[in-house]
Amino acid sequence: MHLNVREAAKILNVSEKTIYRWIQQGSLPAYRVNEQYRFHRAELLEWATSHKINVSPKIFEEPEGAPAALVGLAEALQAGGIFYRVGGGDKESVLRSIVETMRLPEEVDREFLFRVFLAREALGSTGVGDGIAIPHVRNPIVLHVARPTITLSFLERPVDFGAVDGKPVFALFSLVSPTMRAHLHLLSRLAFALRDEAFKGAIVRQAARDELQRAAARVDGALQAASAAAAAAARSSPRAEGGPAP
Repeated sequence: MHLNVREAAKILNVSEKTIYRWIQQGSLPAYRVNEQYRFHRAELLEWATSHKINVSPKIFEEPEGAPAALVGLAEALQAGGIFYRVGGGDKESVLRSIVETMRLPEEVDREFLFRVFLAREALGSTGVGDGIAIPHVRNPIVLHVARPTITLSFLERPVDFGAVDGKPVFALFSLVSPTMRAHLHLLSRLAFALRDEAFKGAIVRQAARDELQRAAARVDGALQAASAAAAAAARSSPRAEGGPAP
């Protein structure tokens, strides 16, 4: 979706005059169409992220008719890949190694992604405990990707990541999503999976790719079953049938 100057100003929480000034300075990426400036939503967010500018939640609104682009944990992991013995002696070098390893479209700026990962870590560690971290961009839709992916990286040796429990990190799930909705969908599925003893055990053992994929598919199945059960319960409740509330 291409935005006009007024929409860009609202998203960046600045005046239209400021937008024009940034354009004249050659700082803000803009396109001139029929004598008017237009902005690409994802590029605007990239620019705001790299310049540490807080944006309005409006930037996360998906255009009407946008594809859902929601995938399961197993599919996202299959697309992103599982890698072993990833190098790095500290947080920065580990993140750089991961970005170099990730399966990304050619048009994605890997250096930019690396810097955004670092910026996210500066806000607070993505280490979630038990030797696991979930590095991701602060604003999910900063990259030109068609589908959400998760890359699982097992480190050659654990590194201090400033995790909540103080334990060094050995496994990292890197999330890249085209939309906020897709990002939150995958993040919630991953959070559910990390509470599953069998899936968590496979991560701790650094199991083979096939076993990890099966574990992820089983988690997806459990989530689908839980969702179906909840929907059925809602349909059979007195309130759903039009009866009195309990």
